[in-house]
Order: sequence, then structure tokens, then C-alpha cells
Amino acid sequence: MDQQQRKQVGFSIWYFLLALLGIWLIQIFFVQPFLLNRSEVPYSQFRQDLAAGRIDTVSFSGDRIVYTLKPEAAGGDGAGTGEAANAMPVIHNVVVVEDPNLTADLIAAGVTFSAEAPSNNMLVTLLAWALPFLPLVLIWYFMFKRMGGGRGNVLSVGKSKAREISGELTGITFDDVGGAEEAEVELREIIDFLKSPERFTAMGAKLPKGVLLVGPPGTGKTLLGKATAGEAGVPFFSLSGSDFVEMFVGVGASRVRDLFQQAKAKAPCIVFIDEIDAIGQSRSTVGAIQTNDEREQTLNQLLAEMDGFEPNNGVVIMAATNRPEVLDKALLRPGRFDRQVQVPLPTEPGRREILAIHTKNVKLAPDVRLDRIAQITPGFSGADLANIVNEAALLAVRRNGQQVTMNDIDLAIERVVAGLQRKTPLNDEVRRKVAYHEAGHALVASLLPTQDPVHKVSIIPTAKGALGYTLQMPEEDQYLLGEQALRERMAVLLGGRAAELVIFDELSTGASNDLEKVTQLARRMVTEFGMSEPLGPVRYVADAGMGYLGGRSALRPELGPETATRIDQEVRQLIDAAHEQALELLRTNIAVLHEIGGVLQEKEVISGDQIKQIVAGAKSEPVEAGTH
Repeated sequence: MDQQQRKQVGFSIWYFLLALLGIWLIQIFFVQPFLLNRSEVPYSQFRQDLAAGRIDTVSFSGDRIVYTLKPEAAGGDGAGTGEAANAMPVIHNVVVVEDPNLTADLIAAGVTFSAEAPSNNMLVTLLAWALPFLPLVLIWYFMFKRMGGGRGNVLSVGKSKAREISGELTGITFDDVGGAEEAEVELREIIDFLKSPERFTAMGAKLPKGVLLVGPPGTGKTLLGKATAGEAGVPFFSLSGSDFVEMFVGVGASRVRDLFQQAKAKAPCIVFIDEIDAIGQSRSTVGAIQTNDEREQTLNQLLAEMDGFEPNNGVVIMAATNRPEVLDKALLRPGRFDRQVQVPLPTEPGRREILAIHTKNVKLAPDVRLDRIAQITPGFSGADLANIVNEAALLAVRRNGQQVTMNDIDLAIERVVAGLQRKTPLNDEVRRKVAYHEAGHALVASLLPTQDPVHKVSIIPTAKGALGYTLQMPEEDQYLLGEQALRERMAVLLGGRAAELVIFDELSTGASNDLEKVTQLARRMVTEFGMSEPLGPVRYVADAGMGYLGGRSALRPELGPETATRIDQEVRQLIDAAHEQALELLRTNIAVLHEIGGVLQEKEVISGDQIKQIVAGAKSEPVEAGTH
């Protein structure tokens, strides 16, 4: 019995003693007064009641004489005479005193008397003790069952919560995974080793201890783990990192030990730990924020089990995380997680494969082109693409359609990107301002050569709070962006604000989100990309590692206030230059701006092809700011 189990047994004994004490107190103060409902009187009072003929019945119960008064005597004893018939019988009890004449006096007075058998007293006593004890037993049982993780035994609290699935029963193979070719190549080697280890041992190669799947959310890391087990046909233990941590100290380490004991008994097998960052965070970070060491003990036990004194041959540990920057370095060294497999966002061919998998059971119309959908969805994860297909199918059902059309797909993409459209109409003044704001974005994007083509412009409010949106879709995946493209991207973001100045000669709150994005982009150009000549090619932000959950990088703590001030100045200069560029383009093409804004006010939605036709057919006419 380990220390944790001894603590649990000690707690159990203390709980039992406290329960007995509680039952005894209940017996003294509640059970006896309410069950017996009897008041003790002196023996002399009993004799007086007998002589006065007030006694109705007498019962000899062990060392007690229990007697009831007649109704009329009970009424005189405390109840009103009018209520005597309806009053509860008054019961008295008295200690037995040796009185040889008592039986004769009872007979002479015509009192009915009897004696209770000892067995009945014992039964009453047992019931009096058992009934209060029953709720405590139930509370004890359910509490320990919860503490035991649903196993009904408090001593099983340290047992692993891993769910074992036979490899072939996962029902998932690499045919069900798309867009992860590089990861599949790495994982197939693990599968070959599990299927025929003699090929590798003959060459002196060793089975990798662990494989860490790293990538953004929704890229299919968990799905790859299931597919690996399905391809290898070996037992598959699946659990989450949070399953190790419990409210009791030492439970996490105990569950790690139990997990590896189960895995060794089923070797060769795969143990998959999803979201391993829940227990694998760096120990220096854990100590710095002054938390308890329960997570650290769990991590230490995991490190020892993966590469300690006891071998775990045939057990492959697979884990997934989207926060590799917070993992402990000891967990990532060779001998533990030997391989780190990157699972990035899918490329265009990968998105095409994922769409083919998710549309396998969807009725598609002839106009649906999966290659076109893959082309206009860069940056979408596999989960995003699955969501788009499902949303398109729901839209088709909502309009009572027989097939999912390309229009359904477009609306689904817009719903994922911009949000659900609201039916609340805008008043004419707000509608006009929103139309010119979005027309400014669309026109600047159409006039700048490095920017993605405009796919659609809408002034229908969305559930995400936007009064309108301009949707740009790239023609291909972009891996590098030049300084000119970034500067022109800032001009596009400021196109709506510039249009408000050109048309209405005043600003509104509609550009708040644009300002947030353009400020973030300009700051990254200065502090991360070295695109500021005065500050030079220097990285001014702290190295946050390979994070996939977003967030903004902070400046390095050793930077002085003068440098921070200079950074702010350079950011302001970049934004001012982009704003001037947007203003110049709109003033030069004011007629096009009026035409796009008018169409938007009339139709609410305009396609990218219509904007191209307007831009190509209109003539440029420079005017001063503020003209209409």
C-alpha cells in the first residue's frame, strides 16, 4: 500500500468514527424523544394516577413501566376538555420499583396491562440505530464513488482513465486523413516497426519512444493518432492530459504508473495523450507562478516512465499539442519524444483531399468545384473545411434543395469568415456610410496590384458585430510577403476610413477594427520583420517560440524607453503613409467610388466580378476631398 492509499484509508477511518459520533448524538437528541414520545414521572405520581382511576393501559417494558392516561384525565392534565377526545394520548413512563401489590391493584382498578417481549425491544433498538445510519452510508458511498473516478472504490482514484480500443476497431485509417502527407510518412515508419520489428532490430535500429504531433488547432492531430492505431492494428490507449490531474495530491503520478503498467501488458501498443501541455508544461514556468507541485510530480513520473530504469519495449507514446513552446525541455529530448511531427495547415492540394473526404456522403450539384473551393480557402484547417461542408449542407436543407450548390458553399464560407447575417435593416444614413466605407476597401484593393482579388462586398450586418464586410480571396497560397505588399495591405485596411473622409468629410466609429489590424501589422513590420530603415534589421520583440494560438508578442524587457518611443514613431509613420496612399487613390477614382457605393446601397451585395467591370469601365476624375 503506497502513501496515497494509506492517506485514503486513514481518511476513511476518521469518516467512520465521525459518523458514529453523529449517530450517537442523533440518538440522544432526536431519535429517542421522537420515537418514544414518553415523559418520565416519579413512581409516586404513577401510584396517585392509579388510585384516582386515571390510567387506561399499562405496559411493562424491561426496567420501565409505560402507561397512558384516559382521555378525560389527559384533558385535565393539560389539554382542553373540549379537545380531550381528539388529543393525542398522554404517555408516561416510570422506573420499575419492587411492589408486590401492584398487579392486584391494577386488576382491582380494571386497568389493561401487558408486558413487551425483549426481542421487540432489540428490534426497535436496531431500527433506531440503522435508520439514521442509512443516509450516511449512501452519502459515503456516492462520495467515494465520485472520488474513485466512477469505479465505485476510493482506492481506485489513482487508476488510469485511459480508454483502450483495439486498433482495427478505431475505424480510421490514413485514407480518412487528408492534407497531411509529410506527417503520414513519419508515422508509417512507426507502423512498420510495430508490425514487423525484426526488420529494424536486425539493422540495430530502435523503436522511437515517443512521437509528438505539433500544429495549429483543427489540423487533425488526434485523427492522425487514431489512424496510426488503425493502420498498425495494435491496442490504442487514448486519454487527455487533464485526465491525470485530480484534486488529491499524488493522483497524477499514480495514474501515470497505472497507465504504463496497462500498456506494457498489452505491448506492442500505442498510448495517445491529447493536449499533453496540460501536464507537460515547463517546470521553471510552474515554479515561477507559485502553483502546487502536483502537475510537476505528474510530469516527473511521465519522464521516468518514458525513459527510466525500467524498459517499456513495444510501447509507443504519441502526444498532441498546439502549445509546443510551453513544454518542458526534458520531455522533448531524444529518448523520450524522439520525433516531433509538424502537422501544419493544409496546402491547396491538401485542402482538395480534405474536401473530397468530407463531401463523400454529401449530394453535390454539378456546379460545385472542389478545386475552386480549395483555392479560395487558404489558411483554413481541416476542421474549418469540415464545418464549411456541414454548413453548406444545412443551408441546402433550409431552402428545401435536393443538392448542395456552389452558392451554398459560398454562403457557408461567408458565414464562417464573417458570421451569420442579421435581418435588422439599417437606416438610410447609416446604410449610406457603411456602403461608402466598404466601397473604399473594395476600390483600394482593386487598384493595388499586390492585393488579393475582391470576392464579395456586403453591407448586410452580421452576428459578429460588423455592419458590412469586404471579402478577399487569394488565387494561390502565399508563403512570403514583400514590404510593398504589406504597405498596400495597410492601405486597403484604411480604405474605409479614407472613403469616409473623402465623401462625408468626417470620421465614424466603423473603422475601429480596421485600425486595430493596421496597427498590429505596422508594429510587426517594425519590430519583427525589420522593415524600418531608422531602426534597422533588428528584432525587438521577445522570442515567444513556435506558438499556434495567436497572441501578441511583447517587446524585449531590456529595451529602453527611447527605443520604445522610436518604435511608436515608426509605426505611426507607416500608418500615415498608408492612409495618404488610400486617400490619393480614392480622390483620383472618386467616380468609381460613387458608382460602387450606389450599387451597394441599392443591392446590398456586390460580387468581385461586378467590381472589376466597374473599375475597368469607369473613367478616373480627380476631385478635392469633401465633394459629393
